[in-house]
Amino acid sequence: MTAVRALVQAMVAATVALISHAVVAADYPAPKEADWIAKDFKFHTGETMPELRLHYTTLGEPTGQAVLVLHGTGGSAASMLTPTFAGELFGPGQPLDASKYYVIIPDGIGHGKSAKPSEGMKTAFPKYDYDDMVQAQYRLLTEGLGIKHLRLVIGNSMGGMHTWIWGQKYPQSMDALVPMAAQPTEMASRNWMLRRMMLETIRNDPDYKDGNYTTQPRMIKYASITFGIATAGGTLNYQALAPTAAAADKMIDDRLKAPLVTDTNDFIYQWESSHDYNPSAGLEKIEAAVLAINSADDERNPPETGLMDAALKRIKNAKLWLIPASKATKGHLTTGDARFYKQQLQELLQTAPQRTM
Repeated sequence: MTAVRALVQAMVAATVALISHAVVAADYPAPKEADWIAKDFKFHTGETMPELRLHYTTLGEPTGQAVLVLHGTGGSAASMLTPTFAGELFGPGQPLDASKYYVIIPDGIGHGKSAKPSEGMKTAFPKYDYDDMVQAQYRLLTEGLGIKHLRLVIGNSMGGMHTWIWGQKYPQSMDALVPMAAQPTEMASRNWMLRRMMLETIRNDPDYKDGNYTTQPRMIKYASITFGIATAGGTLNYQALAPTAAAADKMIDDRLKAPLVTDTNDFIYQWESSHDYNPSAGLEKIEAAVLAINSADDERNPPETGLMDAALKRIKNAKLWLIPASKATKGHLTTGDARFYKQQLQELLQTAPQRTM
């Protein structure tokens, strides 16, 4: 009985510890979700949707300084509300304390609970790109929420690329920009080549049927896992996680066994929307203070190309925080963990000039 009692006590203690950690990690105001309809939304292709549904999540009150947070490809507002991101940034005394800031996290076009191809239109859904997605975000903020000025725009991966577009498309709309895991240069080289091969693999699956499938094509899982391993995770981290063939096989087996949680047309649209991304021509238009954050082991944005350094020289007030590679970093995924840069973000918010429109 003593052993049983000890085991029970240990289990209770472990449960309390987990609950306590969850409470600490989510020690910020409860998120609120809503939809807004953008009327007569015109895409870059010339196509128009009479009503485009945009879903968004907010934390804090509209009286706080507005902050726009932008998610990555395939993500949503929910993917930014993690213990390693929201739990490090939105709580009391943290850099984006939601009792002081009004945090807005939209679901991008084709993502989350916003309008997307899988809701009936399939491949008839307008082809959107990153400029369309940013335009939708701008309309949501200005027309839907009545926000004319932002203290900060911060985004990760695709959201980082959107942040670069925001800075030059609406240069007076914010005080500061924090693009993460993204470069303000053309989508090209290995980054686009691997995206293109992933999409070609899926489209050439006989099950795809030009987007008119009745069950999800089998190759999407293989193509997406291959892309994920090749372009995210970090070399040192993978070596630590899979130092043997057996360990590597287990990681692959676990990923192949995991359920598919996306629709194939949605997936193709999400990744193909990056094809014409190229904000490099407008860098001199950026007026906000810029803190670019990348990881030294980012597979999609390798620092050794020198592209980031050259781009930042063209911006009035910009600097780079390059997170050193280590066993703790995860390549392109590193910036999902705000512990690597919360101090630098806090310093930016303390020093970036307050501007008004």
